[in-house]
Amino acid sequence: MKRKTKILVLGAALIPLAAILLAEVLVRFAARDRNYDDVVDVPHRKVGLVLGCSRRTTEGRPNPFFVNRMQAAADLYMAGKVDYLLVSGDNRTLRYNETRDMRKALLKLGVPANRVYSDYAGFRTLDSIVRAQQVFGQTSLTIVSQKFHNERAIFIALHKGIDAIGFNAREVAAADTLLTRYREQLARVRTILDVYLLDTPPRFLGDKIKIDGSPQH
Repeated sequence: MKRKTKILVLGAALIPLAAILLAEVLVRFAARDRNYDDVVDVPHRKVGLVLGCSRRTTEGRPNPFFVNRMQAAADLYMAGKVDYLLVSGDNRTLRYNETRDMRKALLKLGVPANRVYSDYAGFRTLDSIVRAQQVFGQTSLTIVSQKFHNERAIFIALHKGIDAIGFNAREVAAADTLLTRYREQLARVRTILDVYLLDTPPRFLGDKIKIDGSPQH
């Protein structure tokens, strides 16, 4: 292989790695000092935005990401750190409905029904963040997910002018996170593109919904 060709191949291989590293630095830097592990330390916000994931794994087992995330959201509410929880996820089919599953889980954990609002169009993290602002009228949020997810969500929120902090759900055993971590690296690169280059909008917006304890229609 000629020297010039080798350089081109090497450069092509390094570009994705550079993109991943850049995205990692930008996301982590934006979220620094904005994530909390202990509920006692979390400042009060009106609304906690709970980001969606599947209730079960592909093998049919309870998803530890979901279980830990719902417990963290319930703990946040019970500690008086938020007044309402907004659950935002994907409901692509009648059988797959993250938002419905999150709401049911939170009610089982003792959160009152009129304190849980549902966003059924949170198909991506970006959609959940933008809709929390533009549909549900929130300019400050406590985001609830695992730390790596909170970092990316906070990055998006800050770019959109939202004063966001994160409450970190308990981490999941390393054996259960390898694929999720790999996907997260790619998601961070896509987020940089969405925010800085493409100005990607959410898939849906819709009518305004006020979070005030009234029944959601």
